[in-house]
Parts: sequence; structure tokens; C-alpha cells
Amino acid sequence: MADIKSVGVIGAGQMGSGIAHVCALAGYDVFLNDLDGDRITAGISRIEHNMARQVGRGLIDDAAMKAALARIRPASLEVVAGTDIAIEAATENEDTKKAIFRSLLPHLGANTLLASNTSSISITRLASTTDRPERFIGLHFMNPVPLMKLVEVIRGIATDIATYETAVTFAQSLGKTTTNAEDFPAFIVNRVLVPMINEAIYTLYEGVGTVESIDTAMKLGANHPMGPLELGDFIGLDTVLSIMNVLHEGLADSKYRPCPLLVKYVEAGWLGKKVGRGFYDYRGDVPVPTR
Repeated sequence: MADIKSVGVIGAGQMGSGIAHVCALAGYDVFLNDLDGDRITAGISRIEHNMARQVGRGLIDDAAMKAALARIRPASLEVVAGTDIAIEAATENEDTKKAIFRSLLPHLGANTLLASNTSSISITRLASTTDRPERFIGLHFMNPVPLMKLVEVIRGIATDIATYETAVTFAQSLGKTTTNAEDFPAFIVNRVLVPMINEAIYTLYEGVGTVESIDTAMKLGANHPMGPLELGDFIGLDTVLSIMNVLHEGLADSKYRPCPLLVKYVEAGWLGKKVGRGFYDYRGDVPVPTR
């Protein structure tokens, strides 16, 4: 199996910065890339803030935080391509992800493993964009990465066993529990979770309940820590819609049809917490339902 010492992360948003965070704490040299240099700066600031919170809670000490932060460096795609494993953590759009892997190709090290953090898109299709489908794997981290314990590991049809075993060992070295998922639309977690969110939106759309009543019902009636509409806002309604489209197109089953109200919210730019408004308005001191 490959000896992983350096990790490249492409995408410095919430997921990419979270992956960089846990890799640096685990002792890996981390090279963080994004098209926008300001996003790299913001990503590193987010990592520092989140690590400081861990220090405050006694989960890590100050020395561990300082050592981890020193391991994270901004990097070009050329540098990322030379790491032991390069993890793509860009927006959930197949064309965008394929473009990233194509741009890496001319610079890849001979032994570099490639991974995608996609939450729904075919690993086999993404791998076919590269020159090494046998060294390509899906590593689906959960959000927020520093807190969530699971990583779904997904093999494409051409992924070899050594790549899979290396990926599992790597994910477990980050303190994560791994589960194997087959390469079908949305894998395990989002195959179950996102249609539930979509059904909650249908329940709102059809007037069965209000935003508050739906979320309260699922929190208290099903013991969920967060209601499905609040969870959709947390994930990002654009991501929820993207995953529903992948399920609908990939499985050709009408039960995966995105709710028209979800489509309207995305068209309006009401994408959830990250923009301040989704099924709740987050711009005040207390979130207020928008319907």
C-alpha cells in the first residue's frame, strides 16, 4: 500500500477546509488549493477558528493546534498534483469536478492517488476523466468534517484493491470510521437522507405542515437532532437539489423527483444558512421561517 505523508485538497470551502483540518491534526502535510486565493485565506482562518474551539473544549491542546496549522500551506494545482493523495472537494457539480481532474493530469506524480469528496456523483465516471482509474477512489466525508465520524469509501468499477485498502487506512488514521458504499447514485447516506429532506419539502409544499411543525415533528417524534428543513438549510439547498437530480436521472424513478418548491428556493438564491436565507431567515438574532 502507498505510504501517504502529504495530502492535497482542492477546494477551500466548508468541506475542503474541514478535510484539511483533520488531515493536519493527524500529522499530514496539507497543501490547500482553490481558484480564489481569498477563499484559501478564509479557509485557513476557518480552520484556525475551529481548532481554537477544540482547544477551548479540551479536545486538543494548544501545541497540537499550532503544529497542525504549521502543516497547512496554500498551494498551486501543480503542487497539489505531486502529493501522495489529492482530494477534490469542490462544489457538487460533475462538470466542475471533471475539469479539476483534467487540469491535474499534466502534473500528477507517478504514484499520486486521486480521490473525490463527491456526495452523489459516479466515481466510475469521474475516474474515467483521469489517466489512473485504478488509483481513483471516493472519500465522502460528512459535514462538519472535524465533528462527524463517518467516511464513506466508494470504489469505481476500475478501482484496484490496493487503492481501496490505502484509502480505508488513510481515513481511519484521521480518527474516522469507514463504511464501504457501492458506486450507485448518492451512495448510502445521501440515498437515504436527501430524499427524506425532499419529502419534508413536499410536506411543506402541499400544506401538510408549516416549517416549524415539520421540523418539530421530526425532532421530537423521530428523535432527530435537527429537523429536515433546518438540515437542508445547513447542507445547502443547491446541494440538496443537485443530489436529488443525480438520483432522479441515475435511477429513473419518479419518487426521486425534486420538489418544485426546492427548485424555486434555489432559483431565488435562497440556498440556506450559507447565504443567510433558506427555509429559515438567518439574518436576525433568531432564525425565522420564511414560509
